[in-house]
Amino acid sequence: MSLKRVAAAGVARATADAAVDATASGDPASQTIAPASPISPLSLTQARALHLHAQGLLTRPRKRATRADALAAIARMQLLQIDTIHVVARSPYLVLFSRLGDYPAPWLEELLAQRAIFEIWAHEACFAPMDDYLLHRNALEQRAHHWAIRNARQHRQDNGEQIDRLLAHIRDLGPVKSSDFEREERGGGGGWWGWKDEKRWLETGFALGELMVARRENFHRVYDLSERVAGVAVPGWDTDVLDATQVRRETVLKSVKALGITQARWVADYYRTKPRLRDADLDGLVDEGVLLRVAVKGWNAPGYVHVDHAAALAQAAAGRLRASHSTLLSPFDPVVWDRERASELFDFDYTLECYTPEPKRRYGYFVLPILVRGRLVGRLDAKAHRAQGVFEVKALYLQEGLDGDEALAADIARAIDDCARWHQTPTVKLTRCRPAAFARPLRAALAALG
Repeated sequence: MSLKRVAAAGVARATADAAVDATASGDPASQTIAPASPISPLSLTQARALHLHAQGLLTRPRKRATRADALAAIARMQLLQIDTIHVVARSPYLVLFSRLGDYPAPWLEELLAQRAIFEIWAHEACFAPMDDYLLHRNALEQRAHHWAIRNARQHRQDNGEQIDRLLAHIRDLGPVKSSDFEREERGGGGGWWGWKDEKRWLETGFALGELMVARRENFHRVYDLSERVAGVAVPGWDTDVLDATQVRRETVLKSVKALGITQARWVADYYRTKPRLRDADLDGLVDEGVLLRVAVKGWNAPGYVHVDHAAALAQAAAGRLRASHSTLLSPFDPVVWDRERASELFDFDYTLECYTPEPKRRYGYFVLPILVRGRLVGRLDAKAHRAQGVFEVKALYLQEGLDGDEALAADIARAIDDCARWHQTPTVKLTRCRPAAFARPLRAALAALG
């Protein structure tokens, strides 16, 4: 039997086994019947559903979240990007809200302090499950091109003696924050160039793995030696070695699994690896049966699905994997990380404009994509006025040509109301809509939620 026939048989078995497991767990991909192989071409709607299923955004949460659910959501995404902008909740908290619904924001810091997750430079600065620590520690060379790693290596070379003294200080006296060093910063603090020396030294040690973030206090990093963070949580943290081939393989597989379905050229962006992959680069994994190659109508390239999603793939192909969740997304949500992927998968052209000069912005400073039942239907520019209890929607923009009917208004209103209440800003103030006529049904729907 050829390798490809072996793989096809494996897909069928995996699909059937996964269906049994899904049924037992109550997964949305339950009730799956193993399809004939190969899978028929997916529609774009089916591909979107598979992607959202993998990301935990397919259906509205059925129960109140637990701390374990928060950890599971991070593990499902593999990476949770960190950003400090807080006109609404800071991005990592908002990404979890989109998947969990109302949950206590301190859980994120608690998971970090408990060593269940850790911080690492990957896609950008991210939280990742501690279970993946060895993969990330061994991926440093793979990420040598990343700006943070490049800067850190240059800084280590230029300031090695001072950094060694700082590490000795931490070893002797314990964890530190940047604010423990009283000397004034020279700039605005927006990047390496604006930081005081000690901040740059701490970030150098962090980027190169000598330091880790032991916990956060008011979202400020508290740095400690890696041996006192990973060393107490990960057996073999400093001795177990994964070679470059293992690291590359695991990174590819984790990326495809997190994405649900992806084209080859989108894989590298998830962990910010280089170069972009081609279909030929994935042939071996397809022949092994760990990746499934499927066609998607309208795509000029095949899609790839991790075998662990075989049951969901069968469900999607049968038209039984249906998106029903409506929520607001962070600008740093994995769904919109890759502008090309968001455009191809959702017909949604998204650019983060907080770093764009105000006169050149089209939509706003920190604009949240709006997910409604499997579609990205628009975006809104929001600000949470916490002291006043007001969630201000400065502007809401529907996608061009979208019919803003009462059903869409009800879904969007619920998404806004859920987010506003989680922010403890239950009064929603809607200023402007485009199209303007959509303001009337949206205001009515918001009022009905009262």
